Amino acid sequence: MDESQPIPGVQLIVLGEHVTYWDQLGWKDPNSSTAFTDRQSAYEAALGVNEPYTPQFVIDGSQSVSLEKLHDLQEALNKARGNEKIAVRISNIAVDPSNPATLHAHIEADTNPDKHNADVYLAVALNHVESQVLRGENGGKHLIHVAVVQQLNKVGKLPRGKSFAQDVQIKLKPNEDLKSIRLVAFAQESGQGKLLGASMQKP
Repeated sequence: MDESQPIPGVQLIVLGEHVTYWDQLGWKDPNSSTAFTDRQSAYEAALGVNEPYTPQFVIDGSQSVSLEKLHDLQEALNKARGNEKIAVRISNIAVDPSNPATLHAHIEADTNPDKHNADVYLAVALNHVESQVLRGENGGKHLIHVAVVQQLNKVGKLPRGKSFAQDVQIKLKPNEDLKSIRLVAFAQESGQGKLLGASMQKP
């Protein structure tokens, strides 16, 4: 989906948040995080899903599709296309010349017309990741992933009726150089609510 962009007239911004599901099957995904597992559980409650599953698609924070029902994904994406979004922008991306491990950026979001307050997040994701699965139902498989989240930072609030503009800085990890990452900023109703808008930049 990241490369093919199957929905005409819109840009799909994808993020892969790897959960710790594989840990209990005897293989630790090096890109997994308990924070993403907790985030998935929060979606379970917010979307009325009986139990989390892996892999799972969450679209606009308001719909959930499992891989077993992949035929529902196109319908969910088409439905999301009709949801109005606010503009979110990422600009002035630069590495701190005195500290190459620090990345600076400026994030803006237009006025929040929603009746709920929102949180503004900045994600740092690797463009390309390959993994050799050692255990579980995918044991022995070589998997290729895109947009694998390494950091997900809440950088501010977008109150209803207000706009957002803020300079942010983040610490890059050793495997995060500008050629291998993308930045995704998004505004989401607080408490795993619906997505109000998003933007992606590859530095």
